[in-house]
Amino acid sequence: MKSPRLLILTFFTMLAAGINFPVGKMALSFGSPFVVLAIRFVGAGLLMLPFLWRRPHPQSAALWLKLAIIGLFQSALVMAGIYCSMQTIPSGSASLLSSTNPLWFIIFSFLLYGTRYRPIQWAGAFLGFVGVAITQGFSIQLQPGFWYALGAGMAWGFATLLTSRWGQAFDSWVMAAYQMLIGGVLLLIACPLLEEPRFVWDTGHLGKELLVLGWMIGISSIAQFVSWYYVLRNSDPGQANVYLFLIPLFGMLAGWALLGETLHGYVWAGALCIGLGIFLVNFPGKAALSPAKAAG
Repeated sequence: MKSPRLLILTFFTMLAAGINFPVGKMALSFGSPFVVLAIRFVGAGLLMLPFLWRRPHPQSAALWLKLAIIGLFQSALVMAGIYCSMQTIPSGSASLLSSTNPLWFIIFSFLLYGTRYRPIQWAGAFLGFVGVAITQGFSIQLQPGFWYALGAGMAWGFATLLTSRWGQAFDSWVMAAYQMLIGGVLLLIACPLLEEPRFVWDTGHLGKELLVLGWMIGISSIAQFVSWYYVLRNSDPGQANVYLFLIPLFGMLAGWALLGETLHGYVWAGALCIGLGIFLVNFPGKAALSPAKAAG
């Protein structure tokens, strides 16, 4: 990734996503997962709509369907899995498992599109995942939250693959707004079917609740998604996707700063592995090719 702008936006996206874990943990103290996420995404989508009317919108039913599918995976399945997982496992473990998505991205790209990756890129992705595991002290609890978070990682990898394949057809702001709005509506529909809806305004902590919701809507949703889609549209998605390994590291640092969680020394060893993994995936060489491009 050579462009300073893309690099800055990528790191901003990873930092915002990492902070979202402890912030999301705070939100679960006053609302159930689907309710909190529905408020987050519907609120973000509605706030963006007035700024979109001059931007190019999808002109066919097929494009709207693709946008809806991205919203289903990126906003609904990924985030529902993450937030449901944090009800039974620590936010750090949730960030670890959901951050396996770069590995799933490579696997799905290979299986579905026959994309060829260099061995050094596979090694970098694996090393990055090992680094993420080290930051967690290799401590994973096989509770329901484990499977929710692992499923979120798979859905995230697939959503990134779809975005990298279909994203060029959409304006970044339009795609971010509508996929969040669609995902939020789906979560709102699923809410009474899959959980016991709960949302409580605590007058003693009203300022904190408003700040949490404001961060989730403004930073974790609008700014984060717009930045990420811009990066995916203007860079190699395989290289950009590996930076997602930074999310659990930033999440643990944010948990230490915001929630007073313990920050163990082995986190820094994991950070070294993550950095090396990112370097290997971005190591100069031929980009990954699909069979069609390779034949050409």
